[in-house]
Amino acid sequence: MKTSTSRRSFLQAVGFGTVTLGLTGSASAQKKPIQGFEESPTDPKASKGWKPVSDRKIRVGIVGYGVCRFGAAFSFQDHPNVEVVAVSDLIPDRCAALAKVCRCEKTYPSLEELVKDDTIEAVFTATDAPSHARHCIEVLKHGKHVATAVPATFGSLEDADKLFEAVKDSDRKYMMFETSYFHADCYAMRQIYNAGGFGKLIYSEGEYYHYSAHQIDSYKGWRIGLPPQWYPTHSNAYYMGVTAGSFTEVSCMAMPSWKKVLQPGNNRYKNPFGTEIALFRTSEGGMARMGVSWDTPGSGGEMGRIRGQKGSFHGKYSGLEKKLPPTERPPLPPGVKAGGHGGSHGQLMNEFVTAILEDRKPLVDVAQALNMTVGGVVAHQSALKDGELMKIPQYKI
Repeated sequence: MKTSTSRRSFLQAVGFGTVTLGLTGSASAQKKPIQGFEESPTDPKASKGWKPVSDRKIRVGIVGYGVCRFGAAFSFQDHPNVEVVAVSDLIPDRCAALAKVCRCEKTYPSLEELVKDDTIEAVFTATDAPSHARHCIEVLKHGKHVATAVPATFGSLEDADKLFEAVKDSDRKYMMFETSYFHADCYAMRQIYNAGGFGKLIYSEGEYYHYSAHQIDSYKGWRIGLPPQWYPTHSNAYYMGVTAGSFTEVSCMAMPSWKKVLQPGNNRYKNPFGTEIALFRTSEGGMARMGVSWDTPGSGGEMGRIRGQKGSFHGKYSGLEKKLPPTERPPLPPGVKAGGHGGSHGQLMNEFVTAILEDRKPLVDVAQALNMTVGGVVAHQSALKDGELMKIPQYKI
C-alpha cells in the first residue's frame, strides 16, 4: 500500500529519450577507475561455507555497458546458478564488448527487443538513470524479474508511483542494487540492529561525496548538472539499509556550486546546487542527516554512522549489548568477484539470484528502493525552497 501527502507540490516528472547506458567517455578516461568503482580484491576464502540453494540456472539478460561498464560489473556471468543468454546496448561496439565479457553469443539492439525473448527469466538494467523506472516497467510487463542500478526513479514522483504499481501488479521480483547495503559497515549495522543491539535509532548520518574536476559525461549527458539529492541512495542507505524504515519529512539546505556547469541555465535541470544536506525525520521518530556533494575534493565515497538507544556504530560497535551476532558478509559463490563499491557488487547480484531461486522478497525490494530514492527527490524540492519542511510520500508492501 502506498500513501502520499501533498503530492501535487512534489511531482517532478522528467521525460527523456529511450536509452541504454551508452556513455561517451573516452578511452583515456577509463585508465583511472571512477571513484567508487575500484574493484575490491576477492578474498581467496570468500566462498568458504557457501552452499547452493538449487541446481537450477536462471536465464539472465543484461542491458547497458557504458563508461562505468556496469552491465558486467556485478559478476552475473560468473554465478554457478546463472546463464547469461542475451545482452544489449544501443551502441553496437559496446554491445559486442558486453557479449564478450559475459561469454554470451546472443545480442539485441535495445532493451525493448531483448525483453521479447521468452527464454529470458530475469533482466539486469544497467542503463542510464533517467530510464530506470521506464525500463523496469517494460521488463515487468514482459513477465520477467528485474534488477536495476540506482536510483529507482529519477527526479519524478509520478514515475515512482508507476513503478510501484507495476511491481505490485506483477508476480515478479524487483531489486535495486544499492551498493551501501553490502558495504562491510552497513551490513554489520543491519545485523546488529536486527538483533536488537541498537534499539531504535535516534540519529543516523550518511554521506556520498563524489568529486571530479569535470562531471562524468554520459548518455545524452544525463549526469551533467545532476541535482545531488536526485542520486541519494548511497547515503540514505545508512538509515534504510540498517532498519528497513523510511523518511517521513525533510528540510534540505544547499549551497550553490562553484562549477560553471552547476549554474542555473547551464544544465538541463536548472539546478544551481553542487551540495545538498538533508535533515530527515525517520519512521522511528528519530533524525537522519544525509548529504550528497559533487563539489568537495578529498576523501570520497559512501559512508555513514548511527546512534541508537542502546549503542552506536562509527567504524565499530560501542554500546550496551555484549553478545553481538556474526557481522561477516555472506560467502560468495565460487568464481563470483567481490567487485567495486566496497566489495558489494557480487553480494548484491547473489542476493537477487538467491531471492529468485528461493521465491522470496529480495533485500532491496521496490518499497525500500522507492523510499530511499523519493526522499531525495523531495529533499531537492526543499532545497529549492530554502529548506522548507516537506512531507515525503511513503511506499509500503
